[in-house]
Amino acid sequence: MTLDEMPVGSYGIIREVHCEKSFRRRLLDMGLTPKTKIMVRKVAPLGDPIEVFLRGYELTLRKEDASCILVEECDEVL
Repeated sequence: MTLDEMPVGSYGIIREVHCEKSFRRRLLDMGLTPKTKIMVRKVAPLGDPIEVFLRGYELTLRKEDASCILVEECDEVL
């Protein structure tokens, strides 16, 4: 499942980041690295952008950008 498909309030673990090389580096620099726990906090009324919580901070991503992050859902609390 990709990050943009996760429902609000759900938890997951990032498995892979698939996008062009320069943008992938930017996402990794923001902390979106494999094996990182993540929670979807909010989604805008029209579905874009998406606010996530990871590594102790909130990050807002465009839906298009979130679609290149593969996530495995889990029940764990951060």
